[in-house]
Amino acid sequence: MENYESKQQQILLPAEAVYAMISRFDNLTPALQDKVEEWQADEDHCSFKAKGFTVKLRIIDKEAPKYVKITGDDGGVPIDFAFWIQLQPVAERDTRIRLVLHAELNMMMKMMIGGKIKSALDQIVEGIARSFNSFNI
Repeated sequence: MENYESKQQQILLPAEAVYAMISRFDNLTPALQDKVEEWQADEDHCSFKAKGFTVKLRIIDKEAPKYVKITGDDGGVPIDFAFWIQLQPVAERDTRIRLVLHAELNMMMKMMIGGKIKSALDQIVEGIARSFNSFNI
């Protein structure tokens, strides 16, 4: 398994508030339902279509307010992976977030997308931090 880590980003909210939002897929419905096709979610499962492909995800482990671990669900993703959203409380309104992807990629996939994964994770974590920092909780 290859490991890819995003850079760490700061969120100016309590870790408990960030965790409460990211620890349930159904909390993401308002933000995602109009950005992907056929969004469906409950607490621990979600599915959607992106560029014509159905993606199914499942939360397999979580610990408040430290992390959420996500993987593919029932053939919904063509690679074996685990995706961690890690939170580190620093102060009452200072939480650091990092994304970690453990993925089983064949040699061709590593060559094609391996170098782009870290950049993508950095962009995603920046977007998450920007979104949370726009909240006034």
